Amino acid sequence: MNDLLVSPTFIDASVSATSKRHLLLSLAQRVAAPYGVEERDVLEALQAREQEGSTGAGDGVAIPHAKLEGLTRTVTYFARLQEPVDYDSLDDQPVDLIFLILAPISANGDHLKLLARVSRAFKEPKFRERLRGAEDASALDVLLNQD
Repeated sequence: MNDLLVSPTFIDASVSATSKRHLLLSLAQRVAAPYGVEERDVLEALQAREQEGSTGAGDGVAIPHAKLEGLTRTVTYFARLQEPVDYDSLDDQPVDLIFLILAPISANGDHLKLLARVSRAFKEPKFRERLRGAEDASALDVLLNQD
């Protein structure tokens, strides 16, 4: 993973959410203002994508992603939840590791390559274990952005 996967500013080591809807709202709140988009638009895009099928990838991981009007580049954000939440995942397991990807409407395939890369990384049990065991956001930054 040679280029920066997630800006350190957008890594949270301890997020509290009580449900999938609460989690998606929290993600929208976190990324909307810094990227100049409306919180409501982010939430609606994420919910619309979830209607197509859950982005819960299994093994406690969710990779919510959507295309969004008003973005000029792909946006990423990582959250580790304090307590896992039910996410309608493919394996019915609650999620505690969240990797958000938002892409501009005009995005070519770059966001899909990123999605595939993130997906592959999170399939690795040792990687998930290290993320769950990381002490703080700095340690998560090292894990998420290492070469």
